[in-house]
Amino acid sequence: MTVRLIRRASLRIRAALLGVLTLCLAFSVAGAGGGAASAADTDSLPFSGSTGSGLHNTYDPATFTYLAQSLDTGTSMIELDVWDDFITKEWKVSHSNPLGNSNNCVNASSPADLYTGGANKDLESCLDDVRVWLGAHPGHGPLIIKLEMKAGFQTTYGMSPAKLDQSISDHLGGLVYKPSDLLAKPGGGQYASLDAAATAGNWPTRQQLAGRVLLEVIPGTVEESNPTDSLWTDKEYADYLAGLQSQGKLAQANVFPAVHNAAAGDPRSRYSETSIRPWFVVFDGDAATYLNGSIDTSWYDTHHYLLIMTDAQNVPPTLDDTNPTSADAQARIAQLAKAHATIASNDWTGLTDVQSTVLPRG
Repeated sequence: MTVRLIRRASLRIRAALLGVLTLCLAFSVAGAGGGAASAADTDSLPFSGSTGSGLHNTYDPATFTYLAQSLDTGTSMIELDVWDDFITKEWKVSHSNPLGNSNNCVNASSPADLYTGGANKDLESCLDDVRVWLGAHPGHGPLIIKLEMKAGFQTTYGMSPAKLDQSISDHLGGLVYKPSDLLAKPGGGQYASLDAAATAGNWPTRQQLAGRVLLEVIPGTVEESNPTDSLWTDKEYADYLAGLQSQGKLAQANVFPAVHNAAAGDPRSRYSETSIRPWFVVFDGDAATYLNGSIDTSWYDTHHYLLIMTDAQNVPPTLDDTNPTSADAQARIAQLAKAHATIASNDWTGLTDVQSTVLPRG
């Protein structure tokens, strides 16, 4: 009788321990994949210390009827393709039409305008939509706006980095986290370059950046395939930053230039003009290339640089381009977070639980 009681007690203890273990495992999995819980846990992290999901080509009306709907997903990044129409002196937003707008921006002036009215407006209208949406969602985490300058700048014809900055200032105003903000030391004074500031870990926390935007700019596909274009967007904007800094006018700049395309080592070595290298702290390239074993992505994290990994679905084993299972997509975001991405860019427009995911980086 005594032996039976002991055995029964032992079984009950084992069952209880198994239940605790199962609960712990379930909590662990939910914490790793749950967007809302993860976001709450990462509020106190520096902006460079987290990983979020980002959406590719969010301006496309075939994907979202209104730009605001892309923001409704909770994403950490939207992307706009920009053309410099030097004839009308407008920034057009379109995938392939350099002289016209083809997008889902409606030039909202109030939250009620975000989901109504005619689309196909210019870049400034897209920025207005972002500003109005963020005003209606003040707790939203920091948002990266990725600008692909399809054919680059045309400074000779008035479509310059300075003109782009003015458009951004006029329509986003104080919502923008600027290069000069990263340079500013908390106790006064400033770092000598963006590289020095980033390496020192001078990024604010995600909570401090709530409701604000950071803009990055990359060379466009047309520009990069144009054999007559020897001054690409990345270099031109970095030159512009360095010039503003030398004049004490860096606060006029609203955009961080990105080194485009994944490469081993320090990709800034491609710039023969060594003086502009320290003005790059954002890097943007193909996720599968970053993870193919030839690139030490921890280097970006160690220096607190921002790393945008594109086409997250193409990392082996590949996932569906637009509609993988939520579990697979969550696992891919976690994989890229471990690989030190700041943003895992994708086209998973219908997976709001994935888009709102924010995880610790590394």
